[in-house]
Amino acid sequence: MSLPAIAVRNLVKTFGNTTVLQNIDIEIPQGQVSCLIGPSGSGKSTLLRCMAFLEEATSGTITVNGEVLGFTENAQGMRERIAPAANRAIRAQIGMVFQQFNLWPHMTALGNVSEALKTVHKMSRKDAEERAMAQLVKVGLESRAGHYPSQLSGGQQQRVAIARALALKPKIMLFDEPTSSLDPELTGEVLNVMRDLAAEGMTMVVVSHEIGFAATVGQQIAFLDHGRIVFTGPPQEVFRKPRNARLEQFLDTYLDRGASMLL
Repeated sequence: MSLPAIAVRNLVKTFGNTTVLQNIDIEIPQGQVSCLIGPSGSGKSTLLRCMAFLEEATSGTITVNGEVLGFTENAQGMRERIAPAANRAIRAQIGMVFQQFNLWPHMTALGNVSEALKTVHKMSRKDAEERAMAQLVKVGLESRAGHYPSQLSGGQQQRVAIARALALKPKIMLFDEPTSSLDPELTGEVLNVMRDLAAEGMTMVVVSHEIGFAATVGQQIAFLDHGRIVFTGPPQEVFRKPRNARLEQFLDTYLDRGASMLL
């Protein structure tokens, strides 16, 4: 049996006196799509950011393909920081796409995708742009390679952001509500790219209120509420026969989008 792509054990995250995540335990299987759903403020995005080590967990451990990320904990519960070089290598396995596109406004789509390849990975301009163009082809934007962000729609900008993350050849992709700022038509463009990635076997963790996407593409659904994972299971269990009253209440709010009819 293969190692989980990401394993979170007993994770707690606090901000000051506020506990945002409480005793989180979850495994992200290799080659599958895991969706984190739940009401706003339930801790979904914070959990995703901890997986990417953009936030440091207060306690608990995260492993990525069997390697500990950020900190280890000894038998006495004391935390020890992982060596920076090792941590960078582990983090390099993870790509992340945010709610906001965060594109460089003064660079073309091609420039945005190729920049990190040149500056961080020290690739030649030719090689970096070849790889970047291949990713723009993948997300259907080869004809927009020379356009600046201001000349692109929101959906196109988010697809450039996905191409930028994919160009670094991550083993795992994290998506933090990637369609939250898009209208329904543009949302479909982005979700179609994500569906294609899922079909290719990319390991993905997706925070989203797009319940239809979770129902049809997600293979594992985790429902969070007040910083806890209340229920985890395949979509057939989550959407057909909710076992938890809070989950059922939440789904009653969202299933009017027709997600229940998609299974």
